[in-house]
Amino acid sequence: MSQDSAAVPDAARKLAARRRREIVAVLLFSGGPIFESSIPLSVFGIDRQDAGVPRYRLLVCAGEDAPLRTTGGLELSAPYGLEAISRAGTVVVPAWRSITQAPPPAALDALRRAHEEGARIVGLCTGAFVLAAAGLLDGRPATTHWMYAPTLAKRYPSVHVDPRELFVDDGDVLTSAGTAAGIDLCLHIVRTDHGADAANALARRLVVPPRRTASDLGHQRYLDRSLPEEIGADPLAEVVAWALEHLHEQFDVETLAARAYMSRRTFDRRFRSLTGSAPLQWLITQRVLQAQRLLETSDYSVDEVAGRCGFRSPVALRGHFRRQLGASPAAYRAAYRARRPQNGAPEPALRPDRAERAERPERERAALGAGGADRFSAASLAGHGLATAEAGDPGKPQSDAYASRLPETPVGRGAGRPVLPGQRERPVG
Repeated sequence: MSQDSAAVPDAARKLAARRRREIVAVLLFSGGPIFESSIPLSVFGIDRQDAGVPRYRLLVCAGEDAPLRTTGGLELSAPYGLEAISRAGTVVVPAWRSITQAPPPAALDALRRAHEEGARIVGLCTGAFVLAAAGLLDGRPATTHWMYAPTLAKRYPSVHVDPRELFVDDGDVLTSAGTAAGIDLCLHIVRTDHGADAANALARRLVVPPRRTASDLGHQRYLDRSLPEEIGADPLAEVVAWALEHLHEQFDVETLAARAYMSRRTFDRRFRSLTGSAPLQWLITQRVLQAQRLLETSDYSVDEVAGRCGFRSPVALRGHFRRQLGASPAAYRAAYRARRPQNGAPEPALRPDRAERAERPERERAALGAGGADRFSAASLAGHGLATAEAGDPGKPQSDAYASRLPETPVGRGAGRPVLPGQRERPVG
């Protein structure tokens, strides 16, 4: 379930006198996707008082010099600049054009000032990267599009990235997952400001569900092997296809780089530029996805599934599987079969009961951190089918991927905070 602001009352700041919570500034950048940009404009920019929805005042602000060109070659002209943000009590960053580019410094300064003066800051989809670049997500839980979550977690190690949530409300800083989840977060803001009746009335006008959770869509239980369309015409497409056909074999990123006739560094950079993800993390995700399919469709033991997915040991499978899907392989299979309808169509699996932890093998239990958080030491990663070359072998560079090094204690607001998925496997830097 999405995190609620009621759980973090200490996050609220006193709003500066010149700011008003009902004034919403939407920060637009050139190259931003039109869908995400239109969400806050529709929610906060249309007068629906006749339907019982209290009115907001919308300020559409250019985050950089005009012209602003969006997807499809459309050119936008924002009526306000960054100076208008000084009046807003809510500032929304709908999306950022590229996770590989740094946001404009002036826009980051405006966001910091707004936050210091008590404004509520909202990042939709990849807008979380702008908030993180401004330092507003340090030590906080956050989410973003699942495909970019590993990159956000690696680039900003102090952010507690949880790609399984539709949105995360941390009081004065809120983030949403990809695309349509921005609607869910905007409805949540209306619900927080004006109550459930206003949010429900708005949802009816928008013809969307008034309140969704990640479990409604199986969001936290299903992975996707898709890649951006651009990779189809790239030379790396052949390497990606080969990897998907040979997941049952044990190979690492060095093997893929050699097949692409590239150095490891060049291959990493090229792969990341195309997918937004490190190649090692992509490989791990594909192996976990293959394991998920085998657990659903076969009677192989967990040990056999590990071998057929290229993991060097069942412990390696369990560790990665739990981090990405929130359950052990055995618990996932049991829950999937319990929920499977009579006609054989798959449904999202149930979250396993906490009592399942007592049934874990001793070797897996020994690898878990205090308090039940799934934190594996670097030593426990030895033997993982993909991480052997990245776990610190002499003479080889440390990987920048998802599963390389793990902190002994959580980074952020203090000891004892659970380490969320997406930030246990990041090197610092």
